[in-house]
This record gives sequence, C-alpha cells and structure tokens, in this order.
Amino acid sequence: MRRALGKTRALNTGQATAIIREALAGVPHMPPAGSAGIAPTAARHESPFASLLRDGCRPCAGGGLMQGLNLPPRPGGEIRVPEGARYERRHHAGAAGSRNYTLYIPTDRPEGVRGLILMLHGCTQSPDDFARGTRMNDAAEKAGYIVAYPEQSRAHNMQSCWNWFRPEDQARGQGEPGILAGIARDLLAEFDLPEGRAFVAGLSAGGAMAAIMTEAYPDLFAAAGVHSGLPAGAASDVTSAFAAMQGQGNAPIRQGPTPMIVFHGTADATVAPINGDRLVTASGIETGHEGNGRRWSRLIASNGSELWRVAQAGHAWCGGDPAGSHTDPLGPDASTEMVRFFEEVSSTARGR
Repeated sequence: MRRALGKTRALNTGQATAIIREALAGVPHMPPAGSAGIAPTAARHESPFASLLRDGCRPCAGGGLMQGLNLPPRPGGEIRVPEGARYERRHHAGAAGSRNYTLYIPTDRPEGVRGLILMLHGCTQSPDDFARGTRMNDAAEKAGYIVAYPEQSRAHNMQSCWNWFRPEDQARGQGEPGILAGIARDLLAEFDLPEGRAFVAGLSAGGAMAAIMTEAYPDLFAAAGVHSGLPAGAASDVTSAFAAMQGQGNAPIRQGPTPMIVFHGTADATVAPINGDRLVTASGIETGHEGNGRRWSRLIASNGSELWRVAQAGHAWCGGDPAGSHTDPLGPDASTEMVRFFEEVSSTARGR
C-alpha cells in the first residue's frame, strides 16, 4: 500500500495500479466492496486488499481503486470554544490499555455538569476533526455536558478505525471496550456525576463500537447514539465485517436493553442502511419529516429507541459542519437530537 501511495503522489498511476494488481493477484474469495468506511486493521490472516480500504474508498465503482488511494487531507485549524469553556488533550491508562483523548468542558453553570458523552470517531478521522464536523461541543455547551473524544491511533488500526469486528474488542473488561469504559468511569468520578449520566455515540466504525459499548456496559451507559453504524455482534473477523457492511451475513444480532437513537442515510453505500433497521427492530410509530434540504422518517420504537432514516443521505454525519470530514450539512441535526434523546432517557430514569 505504501508503495502504491508513493506512486500515486508522484502522479505515476500506471505503476501504482500494477502494484495493487500484484497484491490482489493471490487473494481468494474476497467479497465485493463498493466502499469501506470501516477499514479493518492489519490483523492476523488479513488480506492485502483489506489494508487498502478506508472511508470514501470505492474500489469497485466510480473512479476505481485508484480513486480510494487519494485520501483527502484532514481539516485543520484550532477548535474554538466559548469563553470559560475548555478543550483539553488528555491521556488514559488502565488495565485494558491506554489511549489519548480530548475533553470538552462547558462553561460553568450553577447546576454543574449534567452528563458525559463519549464520542467515537470514524475511520481516518481524529478527535479534532470529529468535534469540528459534528459540532457536538455546541450541543453539549447548551445542555451542560462534557464530551470526551477518544483517539484511535494508526498504531492500533492502519486507518484509525475502532476494531469493532474483532472478538477481543467486543467484550467487557478487555480490549477497546475496556479502555473506553475506563475513560468514562474516570470522568464520572472526576466530575462527580451520578449513575445514569454517561452516554456513548459514534459514526461508522465508532457507531459500531458505541453499539458494542451498550451491550458490554449496560450498567455504565444509559443510552447510545449510532450514526451510520452496525449492531453489536455483526462481525467476528474481516470477512464477516465486509458482509455486515453490505447488509449480508448470518451473525446473530444481539440487542440489549439500552435505548438508542440511530441515524442512517438511505443512500449510504458504505454501511448498508439495513444495519440501522437491525439496531432498532422493535415496532413503533413512524412519522415523516422534512427540513434543511432533506426528507426523513422518525420511528419511535416501543422500547423508547429511535430510528431516523434520512432520504438520499450518504455515509456522513447529518446536520454536520462541512469543515469536518464525512459530514452532510443537510437534514436533521444529529448532534442536537442525540443530546435531546439523552436528556429524555435521563429524565425518564429519574422519574421512575
């Protein structure tokens, strides 16, 4: 892959294509891939093809495989916060492992911090990019939430994806779920937040990991927001991950009691929209809506979960800021709606 990237940057696409074909020549039984927003890590028995996949890559359509090698630069620039708010870079280390993360702390208010949102970015993204694109800091400022953005480095996945498809990263007390739960517990203690005030959300690979977190830690996370993601248990290796992303596969879908708000574009060519339906399968009341250049439906399930199907939206955060990657400025404001949903879940829990 590095050789092919070097040839592409040198505008020698012919040699780059030859390198890729050579790598693919001995790869049997690879499922077709129209796009791969959730790119697997260079794990044991991984094919050379898998390491070429990433958000925005369309190896079997459009401009072909070479189009996917030209990664857009990550948006830069300082993250601006209101006067009195803070945006800090931190590090967590625990028994399950360590990760850097960035923390948004809202301006002081008499009632103090109201809750914690753990935000898990998608492949090729960074915490700053994700914060900028989702505008979650703005929504959290209004509601009085702290927001933690854990960082998945390329040392742990070549495309900075959370490893949602590996069994060792799907269980309580180990791997990435153990690390993320450790970050959440540290912050709940630091800010003296009560039980039921921690939430988790994510996009794409981050959305898939958010779903895993609700299953592994239903006692820690009161609700989840999953955008363009997949259910927990949808995959157990690289091959089944490709199948799940395409809406295929026979893996059992495990659904716990934790309520979720799910957003999925009907034109998502990276993670098939059927995955949104698999996250919220209960019956309920569905209504149609439109605004900000898009139409969508909102299903309120009998268990309180919500499924938002956004017409003509692709693999991108709805209502996002174009300054961030993988965002769609049209349609509903996913960040605002997630915070609203988290507040409603907490209010219902307190009223019991």
